[in-house]
Amino acid sequence: MTRASDEHASPGKRAAVAVAITAVLCLVAVLLLGPDAYLWLKAVHVMAVISWMAGMLYLPRLFVYHSEAVPGSELSETLKVMERRLLRIIVNPAMIAAWVLGLWLGWQGGLFGTGWFHAKLALVLTLSGVHGYYSAAVRRFAEDRNTASTRHWRIWNEVPAALMAGIVILVVVKPF
Repeated sequence: MTRASDEHASPGKRAAVAVAITAVLCLVAVLLLGPDAYLWLKAVHVMAVISWMAGMLYLPRLFVYHSEAVPGSELSETLKVMERRLLRIIVNPAMIAAWVLGLWLGWQGGLFGTGWFHAKLALVLTLSGVHGYYSAAVRRFAEDRNTASTRHWRIWNEVPAALMAGIVILVVVKPF
């Protein structure tokens, strides 16, 4: 796919390709590593989650700056590029890898029947919804249609951190 066609590929098509690539790589890891695949894929899952969270914490910070910039200004145009690249190159692929690997790890580990896993899944679904909200915001900023205030984005900057805290507590403590 050329760079120009990649820019115009639908988000659904890009996501489907990313999911397929992640699934194939997981299958290759399982076939090559056998029983050791679980720990290796768990390590990759943690790296994907860290990357996803880094982007989820940084995007709304960019939105704060962007909401203060004059539409069409050099700063606004630079922030558009930064937001788009962060979302497409880091955040979206990391989220897809975190989901694919997380579901596989949960299935392999027999975790689907545990209460803490259901609660974690609910928080991850909520984080995915926030991801979708941020993706829509990137599109609005790209079209100079943002109507949300700087204060709005400062508040939304805290949401991923709160969700992350809950997810980590559930994973580490397993309270129920």
